[in-house]
Amino acid sequence: MSSFGFGTLTVALFALVCCSGSDEKTFEVHMRLEKLITSLNKILLLEQTQWKHYLISNISHDTVLWCHFTCSGKQKSMSSNVSVYQPPRQVFLTLQPTWVAVGKSFTIECRVPAVEPLDSLTLSLLRGSETLHSQTFGKAAPALQEATATFSSMAHREDGHHNFSCLAVLDLMSRGGEVFCTHSAPKMLEIYEPVPDSQMVIIVTVVSVLLFLFVTSVLLCFIFSQHWRQRRMGTYGVRAAWRRLPQAFRP
Repeated sequence: MSSFGFGTLTVALFALVCCSGSDEKTFEVHMRLEKLITSLNKILLLEQTQWKHYLISNISHDTVLWCHFTCSGKQKSMSSNVSVYQPPRQVFLTLQPTWVAVGKSFTIECRVPAVEPLDSLTLSLLRGSETLHSQTFGKAAPALQEATATFSSMAHREDGHHNFSCLAVLDLMSRGGEVFCTHSAPKMLEIYEPVPDSQMVIIVTVVSVLLFLFVTSVLLCFIFSQHWRQRRMGTYGVRAAWRRLPQAFRP
């Protein structure tokens, strides 16, 4: 018998086979974990002569739950495999850099914190509806850790017209559970055209020539202004000396 749960776990234990046809009123049941690490919390929900229905809680990891019971005066036991899961509640997407030139590389990173079991998790990096990369995780990965998927690609012109996102899928169908899907918030890349090398040379040359002409014009203006000032000051000097001469020396 197997069970699956998150947070609290409902386990139905039946002893109909052992007690078939029995009308005894006493049906004793004792439950325990395979490895007694934490105390087991159980609440009796329903019961009849031949079965009891419990709500089990405080199970934080995969384990085997053992049920020991007395049926028709004989002690019996049965086990139930218990699997614990943590669905992907948050999915974070990062684009680095967010502004990239055509032909240059960029990186997509997807992070999902606190999810288990990791071997049932798949992270898919999407461009629009197109899957760029999918990543699964092995059983050796520790539980309740941050799952990460990374993918690098070259930027294309059409990348600026699509949303990038991450899809986290926790598929528990093979374990008797369901499928949980969570999307990240979409993000977009800013794509620009790189400047060709020849065009850059032309731009640098034109800027250099304009800068040279500007500096030259400033220097010429300064030289001409100084020359004009000297000529003007020279004329005023001759007139002043003429006025200072005595009348007798003037022609």
